[in-house]
Amino acid sequence: MKLASLKNGKDGRLVVVSRDLQSAVAVPAIASTMLDAVERWDECATRLSEVYLQLNAGKAIGAFAFDPLQAAAPLPRAPQWCDGSAFLNHARLMETAFKLPPIPDLETIPLMYQGASDDLLGAHDDVPLPDEADGIDFEGEFGVIVDAVPMGCTAAAARVHVILLLQINDVSLRSMGPREMKTGFGFLHAKPSSAFAPVAVTPDELGDAWCDSRVQLDLQIAWNGVWFGNPNGAEMSFGFDQLVAHACKTRRLSAGTVIGSGTVSNADRTRGSACIAERRAIEMIERGVPTTSFMKYGDRIRMEALLDGASVFGAIDQGIVPANINKE
Repeated sequence: MKLASLKNGKDGRLVVVSRDLQSAVAVPAIASTMLDAVERWDECATRLSEVYLQLNAGKAIGAFAFDPLQAAAPLPRAPQWCDGSAFLNHARLMETAFKLPPIPDLETIPLMYQGASDDLLGAHDDVPLPDEADGIDFEGEFGVIVDAVPMGCTAAAARVHVILLLQINDVSLRSMGPREMKTGFGFLHAKPSSAFAPVAVTPDELGDAWCDSRVQLDLQIAWNGVWFGNPNGAEMSFGFDQLVAHACKTRRLSAGTVIGSGTVSNADRTRGSACIAERRAIEMIERGVPTTSFMKYGDRIRMEALLDGASVFGAIDQGIVPANINKE
């Protein structure tokens, strides 16, 4: 099943989207918003699935052409956004390039920070940022939405709580990250609003590509129309089941909590990278100096995951623009 939120007020209007992403239908009799559906998933999922079958068969009443340009993030506002760093190849590259001390328990305890979830961007929304000098970067990720998860849930038990899968651009400001990490309080300014592909999908849509609680798809990334990478999600060192269990160790997770994988990263460097920081790290390792600059105003980033040649989540395709800041 595929779901999206069309722009409408703060939380959007829930629509069911066809498998080929060509048509959609609103379902106000089932749930008005994505968050409403997620919070009542046991009640809504079967009914939404029935509409999805009708839509794919061309029999859904009220169906219309799906326009991804009109889509907000699947959850324009989420109860919580927790982003992992589950691809340890990425972490090891950073350690090597910047001569950082090893992170304790890196291979046994997932890295995760809690970001802002009150203003999540749609796939085709511009990304407004205050200063080009902040080291503007993209980060291609996969993510999940969970239903309500109890405190202390194990990884095995967490698997049934993963109800929807996502594709994410976790926008980062690299010049601000080092100071914030040194404080021990984590990211704030270095992590502005993240952006999401138009469509959230149930795990069954991926078939065998959803395996071991990992999205085992290539993430195709182009920066200003030029190929940047196509790393595969299979190399996650921690599956989403483990990330969910980590996030709920000392707290309950509200239905609608979003958990990200962190930058998709592969050991095979011919696959490229999913963020500029990783490419710069590789340049430092191989050549002694980074040569790739960060993003500028007017730059565009495109990210898309394909299954058998067809787009799964729809594409993220957005530009970087100056933020309109009132300094009064």
